[in-house]
Amino acid sequence: MTLLLARHGQTAWNAGRRFQGGSDVGLSDVGRAQAAALGRAVRDRRLAAAYVSPMRRAVETAEIALAGAGIPLVPLEELRELSLGEWEGRTVDEVRALAGDPYAAWVRAPLDCAPPGGEPLRAVCARVLRAVDRIGAAHPNGDNVLVVAHGGVLSVYLCHLLGLSLNHLWRLRLDNGSLSIARPPRLIRINDTTHLPAAPRRAWFEAVPGEPSP
Repeated sequence: MTLLLARHGQTAWNAGRRFQGGSDVGLSDVGRAQAAALGRAVRDRRLAAAYVSPMRRAVETAEIALAGAGIPLVPLEELRELSLGEWEGRTVDEVRALAGDPYAAWVRAPLDCAPPGGEPLRAVCARVLRAVDRIGAAHPNGDNVLVVAHGGVLSVYLCHLLGLSLNHLWRLRLDNGSLSIARPPRLIRINDTTHLPAAPRRAWFEAVPGEPSP
């Protein structure tokens, strides 16, 4: 099975550096353009199915990307974005202004310094792995499968594949509309944005054929 892991398109909250987490925010015009570009990037991949977070920004991304393709869209509750508790709806600058700058501590060590009321990262990892297991059971014969979800949950899964502590979560960059590729347990590509309009062209990591798995 090959997993094409797509982060949803941009929202107005992304652009304003406002914490979304479990807040159900829709795409902006930029996000819709990114979703259309994502669709062009996966058009020739012979997708067997698409699995999507039930949150609006992920569903909209998948619907735009796969419009007219006839690919079944399967919502999985386990793919929803991690909850950020009391920080949701606040901007980065507002959280930085709190006593002790908890944002800086969270960026350095998100496993140890979760937002008040936020979802524990180990719980997020457990549910994401359940989702991947469900997808794998449905596609035992090497299908290409699109997964449209969120920066947090996808980064958690990539940490798992790389054997990294979840305290390294935010060292991985996943841009809105980006595409990462995994053939579990191997990671093939991270944060490919070469298909996106008006964005820096990057593939942050790509495995070299023939080299050992990361």
